[in-house]
Amino acid sequence: MTERSALAPTSAPEPTAPEPTASEPTFPEPAASEPTGSDPLVTDPLVPAPAAGVGGAVPARRPRVHYAWVVAGVALLVLLGSAGFRSAPSLMMDALHNEFGWSLGTISSATSVNLTLYGLTAPFAAALMDRFGVRLVVVCALLTISVGSGLTMLMREPWQLVLCWGVLVGLGSGSMAGAFATTITGRWFQARQGLVTGVLTAAGAAGNLVFLPVGAWLVEQHGWRSAVVVVSLAASAVAVPVLLLMRERPADLGLLPYGATEAPPAPAADSRALARSLRVLRDAARTRAFWLLAGSFAICGATTAGLVGTHFIPAAHDHGMPVTTAASLLALIGVFDVAGTVFSGWLTDRVDSRVLLTVYYGLRGLSLLLLPQLLSGSLQPPVLAFVVFYGLDWVATVPPTVALCRRHFGEDASIVFGWVLAGHQIGAAVVAGLAGLARDALGNYDLTWYGAGALCAVAVGLCLALRTGRTDRPGGDGAPAKAVGAGAVGAEV
Repeated sequence: MTERSALAPTSAPEPTAPEPTASEPTFPEPAASEPTGSDPLVTDPLVPAPAAGVGGAVPARRPRVHYAWVVAGVALLVLLGSAGFRSAPSLMMDALHNEFGWSLGTISSATSVNLTLYGLTAPFAAALMDRFGVRLVVVCALLTISVGSGLTMLMREPWQLVLCWGVLVGLGSGSMAGAFATTITGRWFQARQGLVTGVLTAAGAAGNLVFLPVGAWLVEQHGWRSAVVVVSLAASAVAVPVLLLMRERPADLGLLPYGATEAPPAPAADSRALARSLRVLRDAARTRAFWLLAGSFAICGATTAGLVGTHFIPAAHDHGMPVTTAASLLALIGVFDVAGTVFSGWLTDRVDSRVLLTVYYGLRGLSLLLLPQLLSGSLQPPVLAFVVFYGLDWVATVPPTVALCRRHFGEDASIVFGWVLAGHQIGAAVVAGLAGLARDALGNYDLTWYGAGALCAVAVGLCLALRTGRTDRPGGDGAPAKAVGAGAVGAEV
């Protein structure tokens, strides 16, 4: 080696990353093909960010339970409470008649106003949820129910019953009607929409299951005022989990909808909720499918909430059955309604919804025609058979009706279903009032049961007249079916 070469400057060695020690864990980089859209990597008090690794690296990990199920659970609680709140007037009819001397027709008028506003509020509530958010609308609705039911304690005149229970409770409960369930399933679920819709719909029956026996016992032991106090307090209590847990859309948490493989298109901004609801109604009203769905669903409301839900207890009491026993039977209808509606949601994902509706209305009509011969002063097997049969069919019509709205009206389905639900509640309101007047005039409910059976035959004809909508996929939701890969839902409940 020469002197020149020995003295030549040498370049400094390139720095190398230190090897990790035992106290410095490393995290593997996520694979390029691994979907990360469902990781809750957002700042949210309910979804803490994963701990950072060396150099600030964040390990990719997937939630074991998709947050859609948390939102669905909160929605289930809201709908449970809402159904229980609406069932109170049927428990108080005899008590109010005995205390104030009001006729059943007068008391039923408050229920009619309640059911009408319940239905008319639903389409606007869906648009308001799009504009102001689900959480704000639902909390305001629950507080309105709390105020309305609480003020009932102070009433002395029939118009005060109409104002408190008819207007305030009707507006509040209408804001959490079927359009709420449709909004939740449409935003948070792509897979299992029919099943989730069935479960949320069944929450109404389950709410009756919880509240009717308790409410009947309260009315009988402590007077009707104790029942309205419980309703008022329960409505306020349900608002708490809504405030804490409800989120608007999966994107707020960095998630895809349950079962989705790609992000849905961003919702169109529309600051005019009222105008949008009316525009959707105008467009839908130009279609044959809308009127067939609205007409058949109006008959659904007339034969469930309007007649059985409002008048079954006083009708059974006319035959000598105790109010608590009749309320327990109505609650038992709710037990079987839960099973029937969930099963209907499962069927809606697999069977043509038009066929399901035709079968449901036909069987319901037959059961109502037989009911006058089955009621008696004691609990007999024929009455129990009616309860089981009718319970399975109670609101099993909702999942296929929602599916048909999605099939025919696409992205506007939640608002269209709100208007269809308005028809449901208007039908319920009309029959609730007419049944009370018929009872005052005839001394019994027999004519109303036979008339309801005939209406179900009309509903069968309307369903048979429905044609296939945008897609031939049975029970579909109006959009082409998308493949759900194992990676989308495989690690989720």
